[in-house]
Amino acid sequence: MMDQKERMLAGLPYKPWLDGLAEERMANKKKIYEYNHCRPDEKAKREQLIRDILGKVGKGVNIEAPFFCDYGKNIEVGDYFFANYNCVILDVGRVVIGNQVKFGPNVSLYTAGHPVHPDARNSGYEYGIGITIGDNVWLGGNVVVNPGEQIGNNVVVGSGSVVTTDIPDNVIAFGNPCRVIREITEADRKYYYKNYEFDVEDFS
Repeated sequence: MMDQKERMLAGLPYKPWLDGLAEERMANKKKIYEYNHCRPDEKAKREQLIRDILGKVGKGVNIEAPFFCDYGKNIEVGDYFFANYNCVILDVGRVVIGNQVKFGPNVSLYTAGHPVHPDARNSGYEYGIGITIGDNVWLGGNVVVNPGEQIGNNVVVGSGSVVTTDIPDNVIAFGNPCRVIREITEADRKYYYKNYEFDVEDFS
């Protein structure tokens, strides 16, 4: 028989106050508090803390404070991950983030959810469905990713989007709900913003 933590990580309904889950969240909150109150020049301390908070951390990772998550250990980030200010990851489900991923300010990943029917919701049962983000992804500011969604490789998600369905590789997507707008092609390489062309040679 699975305990509540095992149920949570399996994507099954679980009760978040049982089997040590509340204590795990409190322990993580203390680490998050310390991380968010580091001095800006305490780079080594910040790196040590984020490696203690998260389950797996690649090289060259930078998460600007403030940063918030539930458990931390259910989050994996690859090499050169960057998250701008006020990133929120509700990691009751597993969150796997690839290499060279960038988050704008106020990006939120929500693996957590509650039943729709009020009787079921008031029972106290919650659920968490994992989120996966591929390599070379840029999520613009205020993007929200809902439970269970997968974002492919080389994707750009525009600011303010709400991701409610999987996003395939090599596309620009935005909107609420988020939808694919177009494919990213070789023709995009020479531009740094809309139709603004690079005036340097060392950008690729």
